[in-house]
Amino acid sequence: MDNGESSCRRFLQGDKSAFDDILKEYRQSLTFFIYRYVKDYDEAEDIAIDVFVEFLSHPKKYNFKTSLKTYLFMIGRSRALDFLRRSKKHRKADIEELDKTADNSGSLWEEFIRGERSRALNEAISGLPEDMKIAVHLVYFEGLSYEETGKVMKKSRKQIDNLLYRAKGKLKIALSEKGVEL
Repeated sequence: MDNGESSCRRFLQGDKSAFDDILKEYRQSLTFFIYRYVKDYDEAEDIAIDVFVEFLSHPKKYNFKTSLKTYLFMIGRSRALDFLRRSKKHRKADIEELDKTADNSGSLWEEFIRGERSRALNEAISGLPEDMKIAVHLVYFEGLSYEETGKVMKKSRKQIDNLLYRAKGKLKIALSEKGVEL
C-alpha cells in the first residue's frame, strides 16, 4: 500500500477523480480521529471537511515526507485543538461507535460476548487520560506507526512508546477489575 501517495500524485497532476479517492479513503477515519478531540460528531465532520478543503486548496504543501494519512491527521489535530481553544467545551467522549466495527459472524452468543468485550474495552479506553486515548486510537485503530503517531501528536517516538506502555497497563487493570479477558 502506498499510503495515498499515488492518489496524491495523480491529483497533483490534474486528475480530479484522485481527490475523490483520497476523500473516500480517509474521510471516515479522520472524522473519527477528530471526534476523539472535540466530542461532537457534527463538529468533527465539519473540521474533517475543512482539512480536505485545506488540502484541496493547497495540495503542494504536502511534501511526501510522511504518509498522506499522517499529514491529514496532523492538520486534523491542529484544527481540532483550534476548535477546542475557541469553544472551551469539554465533554466526556462517547465511543460507543466503536461497537459498529464488531464482526457479525458466528453465533448469537459469540456476538454477544464480543460486544460485551468491546464495550468493556471502549469504557476502559474512555477512562484513560486524553493523550493515552489519542495514542491508542492512532496506533491500534488507525494503524499508524509510533513515528507517525508522534508526528500527529507532536511527541517523540519514545513518548508514544511510554504512553502506550502505560495505557496498556491501565487497560489491563481496568479490564481485570471488570472480569474481562481479551
